This record gives sequence, C-alpha cells and structure tokens, in this order.
Amino acid sequence: MNQPRFSTSTVKTTSAEDYVARIYEKVQARNSGEPEFHQAVKEFLDSIVPALQKEPAYEENGILERLVEPERLITFRVPWMDDLGHVQVNRGFRVQFNSAIGPYKGGLRFHPSVNSSIIKFLGFEQIFKNSLTGLPIGGGKGGSDFDPKEKSDGEIMRFCQSFMTELSKHIGPNTDVPAGDIGVGAREIGYLFGQYKRMRGAFDAGTLTGKGLTYGGSLARTEATGYGVVYFTQEMLAAKNESFKGKRVVISGSGNVAIYAMEKAMEFGAKVIACSDSSGYIYDSEGIDLQTVKQIKEVERKRIHEYLAVHPTTDFHPDGDIWSLPCDIALPCATQNEISEAQAKELVANGVMAVAEGANMPSELAAIDVFLENKVLFGPAKAANAGGVGVSALEMAQNSSRMNWSFAEVDEHLQDIMKNIYKTRACLQKNMVMKATLSLELILPVFLKWRIPCLRRVLFNRKINIC
Repeated sequence: MNQPRFSTSTVKTTSAEDYVARIYEKVQARNSGEPEFHQAVKEFLDSIVPALQKEPAYEENGILERLVEPERLITFRVPWMDDLGHVQVNRGFRVQFNSAIGPYKGGLRFHPSVNSSIIKFLGFEQIFKNSLTGLPIGGGKGGSDFDPKEKSDGEIMRFCQSFMTELSKHIGPNTDVPAGDIGVGAREIGYLFGQYKRMRGAFDAGTLTGKGLTYGGSLARTEATGYGVVYFTQEMLAAKNESFKGKRVVISGSGNVAIYAMEKAMEFGAKVIACSDSSGYIYDSEGIDLQTVKQIKEVERKRIHEYLAVHPTTDFHPDGDIWSLPCDIALPCATQNEISEAQAKELVANGVMAVAEGANMPSELAAIDVFLENKVLFGPAKAANAGGVGVSALEMAQNSSRMNWSFAEVDEHLQDIMKNIYKTRACLQKNMVMKATLSLELILPVFLKWRIPCLRRVLFNRKINIC
C-alpha cells in the first residue's frame, strides 16, 4: 500500500506531517481501489507540509479535508445505438472538484480505461493546474469508458448526443465548462455542443471550449497544450543558459499535445527523433517528418506505423520502449504513469537534461524522485501542460465579450501564461526558508492562492452556524 514518503516510524514527524498522514489514510479508506487518485493526492500532500507548518489555521478549519473531497461526483448511464441497430450502454462521469476561485473547468476523456479513479485524479490535478494559469477557473473533469476508435461518425455522434443529454443538466458558462481530452477532439466537441444547444434552447458558447472556429472557438486552442509544454521547457532551459537548438527530443504520443509540441520544438531548432501511439513508436535519427505525422493522425486517423509507407527507412518498434532512446529532452505527452522508475533511470543514464510532462501525471512518483536526485530539469504536469486550459479560459473570455482574437494575440497570452507559471517559483523562494524542488515550488503558491477564498468562506460560514 502506498504511503506518503514522510510517514515512516523511523522519521520524527511534525504535527503538519501527522496531519497530512491522517488525511492520506482517510483518502485511501474512503476511496478504496482508486490508485490513480491516491497517487495524485500523495504527490500533493508530500509537497504541502511547509505551508501547513507556517499556518495552523489550515488544520483547524479542515482545509485539506475539503480539498481532497470533490464538491460533487456525477455518474450516469449513457445508452446509444450502434450502426447495426444494437443498443450499447456506457458509463459517464463528471467530477466537479473545486470551485473556490471560479467555475469548474476541465476536459472530457473518452477511453476504455476511464473510471472514477481516473476522473478524480484528473479533476484533482486540474484544481492546481487551473490556478497556476492565474485565471479565475476551478477544477473539474469528466468522460466515459466509451472507445471512439473504429467507431463510425454516426456512432460517435449518437453517443455524444446521449452523453450530453444527461451532462447538460450539470454544466453552464458560469457553472462548469468542459473541453476535450483523450478521445474528444473537434468532431466530438461539435456533436456535444450541438446537443447542448438543442437541450438548453440557447447559444451558450462559453459552456464548452475547444469548439470549431465557426461557432465560438479560439485560434491556437488546438496548438495550446503542445506549444505550452515547449514554452515552459524553454524557460527551464533558459534558466541554465540552454535552449532547444540542436537538442535531440523524444516525444511520446501523437495526438494534439504531441504533434504541436513537436511543431514548436522544431521551430526552436530541436530535432524530434521519435513519437508514438498505442501500437508502438517510430524512430528516425535524422528527425521525424511532422507533416507526415499530421496527415496520418489528424486527417486519416490511422496508426503511427503508417508513417513507414511514406518513410520506409524509419524504424518502427511495436513492442519497444520509447524511453530507452538516448535524448537530451523528453516530453511525455501520451498518458498517465508512462515513465517508471526504471525508465527514468535509463533516461538519466542516456544523458537526458530536461523532462517536461505534456500528459497528466505521466511519471510515477519514483520516476520523479530519480529525475530530481540526478539534477534533471523537471516540469510537472500541473505546470507544463497548463497551456491548454489557459487558452480554454481565453476562449471563454472571447465568448463572453463576443470578440475573436488573432492567432498571434492568443499565442502571446499563452507565452505570458507559461512564463508566469515558471516565474511563480520565485514567490516561494522568497517566502519559504528552504530549498525546494520545482514541483514543490509550483504546488505551494497555487495552494496558497486557493486557500485564501476557501478559508474566508469557512470562517464566514462559522459565524452563521453553517459549515
């Protein structure tokens, strides 16, 4: 059973450490069989002790107890009809985790692995990621165990319509604003928004983000997460007088995040030598041809091995480990827990200098420890992949003002968001008398920002005898 790394009998704990250890035990007991959620909470609790030591009011007012428990978890049935006329039934989820600083905001994931643990871990992470952007948005997440692969457009449309028929009761531009994630792209968002508009009888464009440009979408939204990862990595490198120029980069995945991380890294002078999907990875020491990848994944919606039909000299490894490749920069952009401790050690042995997480929680906790112990520049997902939700919030702003911004305007805002996220660490260095890791330096200021409205509401509620 996972335990926080500070809760061992051989370590003399402070009252703050005892407090977070009790919280973690309660989370495990209350959310049994949810390892991904446990992992996300554990990472947070490991980082938050210094803030608790400085301010006992957090424990006195149950701030952590409130934070680790979702405000609302919605589970619902999603019946739909396939092309053969057979009724299929999937399960839908929406976790509205925390709205202390704004409406719930977070994507929808359609993938067979989706369950309450996955959704809760993603929603929990979203609280901090959204807060880091500096924009007034809370944390949420949703999705279904529906698998869109090999489904016809008609089947996907019917599923999305059924899913939104129920979800529409719980979302709105000032309540909860979903977006895309794995398995949910522009096509799915279009079907979902069309059904929402039908159900609500109003054009509430700000209810969903990631929309098409013809009905309220934002330029640069597709590129935002991938570009943001590279902008953040560039800030890490610049702090060490380094840059992407001439660096070998390995990027897992080949969806939106990976493709546009590849695009921006190449623009900055890097050589991207590998990318992947669930069928395997391709490797070319001379560099991957981005246009071919875009054609395969964005237009034809095929598997990455089709790359060899255009570039037959490229290596394809159906069962290989992409993290065994020597590289200077690693950008995991596929899925959670894709880098194990052993893989992290291999990356370090092969000379990696920087790792930035484009996916949500792609590195196991033991892998993160390996990177930090070996002085590898590390950008945690809460920070490095916040560009997507940042531009989603900018899309909401454009919808509210009935304005459309140019690509350059949105991209400039995105760069500012990612730079400010990186600079957030300076706030901690000034206020915490300790040497912190980058992960800690990012999590603590976010917590300190979030806890102010939460604590004030607790104290106000006590005055009027509610809590």
